[in-house]
Amino acid sequence: MSADPRLAILEHPKALNCTVYRPDEEDPDAEELDLGDGKLVFGGPFEPPADWDAQEREEYFDDTDPALFVTARIECDLAPGSQGHFEVEPGDFVAVLTGRGKVQMYFVYDYTDDDSGREYVLIRDDEE
Repeated sequence: MSADPRLAILEHPKALNCTVYRPDEEDPDAEELDLGDGKLVFGGPFEPPADWDAQEREEYFDDTDPALFVTARIECDLAPGSQGHFEVEPGDFVAVLTGRGKVQMYFVYDYTDDDSGREYVLIRDDEE
């Protein structure tokens, strides 16, 4: 495993191909901007911090099924500083190529930074 958190995601044996899209802030009805391709590694279901009370959990999930929340690490295929490189931000959408050529959409809800880089909280789009 690479000591570089970015390469650790890009080279991870379970990394999935993904494409990141960003809504047009000026025109909510416009087509999302295709930011580019990257790699995504799922971490598992999102677990709220143990010190959150019931109200904090309720506000965070905001009437969305908590089972749809997952953690993941996402890195752009292009090197930082290069043309076309992007950083995933809350509000973006991620299309993940899962097994058998199926695409699963996720909404980027939140993130935290740690020694391993940025860990995102995604909400799985459960609509067919």
